[in-house]
Amino acid sequence: MEMENGAQRRSYVILVPYPFQGHMTPMLQLGHILYSRGFSIVVAHTELNAPRPSDHPEFAFHSLADGMNEKKIELTKKLEAIYAMVENCRVPFRDYLVKQVEEKGDQLACIIYDNLMFFVDPVASQLHLPTIVLRPFNAVYLQILLHILENTDTIFPLKESRLQDPIPEFHPLRYRDMPFNFANPDVREAVRQFFLTTHDIRSSEAIIWNTVEDLEHSWLSRLQERYKVPIFPIGPMHKIASTRKTSLIEEDESCFPWLDKQAPQSVLYVSTAGSIAETNETDFAEIAWGLAGSGRPFLWVVRPGSIQGSEWTERLPEGFEARVGDTGRIVKWAPQKEVLAHGSVGGFWSHCGWNSTLESLGEGVPMICRPHFADQLVNARFLVQEWKVGVGLEELERGAIAETVRRVMVGEESEELRKRAMEMKRKLEASLQKDGHSHRALDKLVHFISSLPVSSINGVTP
Repeated sequence: MEMENGAQRRSYVILVPYPFQGHMTPMLQLGHILYSRGFSIVVAHTELNAPRPSDHPEFAFHSLADGMNEKKIELTKKLEAIYAMVENCRVPFRDYLVKQVEEKGDQLACIIYDNLMFFVDPVASQLHLPTIVLRPFNAVYLQILLHILENTDTIFPLKESRLQDPIPEFHPLRYRDMPFNFANPDVREAVRQFFLTTHDIRSSEAIIWNTVEDLEHSWLSRLQERYKVPIFPIGPMHKIASTRKTSLIEEDESCFPWLDKQAPQSVLYVSTAGSIAETNETDFAEIAWGLAGSGRPFLWVVRPGSIQGSEWTERLPEGFEARVGDTGRIVKWAPQKEVLAHGSVGGFWSHCGWNSTLESLGEGVPMICRPHFADQLVNARFLVQEWKVGVGLEELERGAIAETVRRVMVGEESEELRKRAMEMKRKLEASLQKDGHSHRALDKLVHFISSLPVSSINGVTP
């Protein structure tokens, strides 16, 4: 069956996501986008944090034996575990590719993999199969990270007196906004080598970015010069994809009847930890009392296990629930995109992960920015200083929290933030229109994938 832009349903793409929420979400969204453009989709995933096939009945799924028997292992904090998972997946993935090509001939269009799944390209290259890298974060984050990796010896050790200094050529970033601190000499080289490995595209044919040309033109241009392959910024992908079901955690939709009862733009949506960060008991109490003291309605996501020493909300301070009453609601996990699009939501306290950032910008919702690590630090700085749609929260102290909530939710400053956020929403929506940058980039991506040459495997033509 012929589909839009000439792609045929018989051509399929294999997606290889990294098994954490911030990476899984854009990969699955990309799958639905490519499916709508005529490609069949296969998701080759780890056993760890496997996606639910029932949420994506259009796709085929293949599980790769990853050897990670301890499901609670903190892969994000242990380089050894990431390397082990990657090595364990290598042979099963190769065997799967050989079988696929032998069975389906020339139907495989390409393999698209998350940059952290760096075993994919060497395996595919051996089999003469084309690959494309997905970068699930923004362009400036990669640019500043590469700068740090290539100048580690001149930047570190970094004196505390320099933390507020601007990083040359990276306005508005300061040294304190660097996504990773390589100050510890005992681990510096190991971490440096890991990131150099994950950001090397090797023989990949192109890079897909979940970002917007209008937001990051200069940073994308620099990366184009560096990598010298086609770059396709097709974001925000959540606005194009036909599905919202990308969460690895069950979403609680019971919050919507409560939201329906609230006044327009009156509710602060709070998700301070995202999908992997943790909060200690002291900070948790300050957040609770700060929200209560603000006097504003709030919907607060408290992910099970995100509070140190606690399963869920048993560490809430005594008297909090009685004081708040029906003004606040706490859920374990929320359908975030739909919550941000709800008319009663007027602000978002976020860890500033890139998916959350795009989802908030896409709905014109101003933000309270409290990042934890990695690209969140870069995103928060741009939200506050460059795009001016957010307010930074420097200290987790109840009085400062209450004041910051009021600044974002009510008053003259709130109106200015919301006005700029709505302008940002219109800019992102324009990029997705027929003549917009993201729409054109997607058209070019579909054509590029469809035009990749048929390859051979082990000397046998598929």
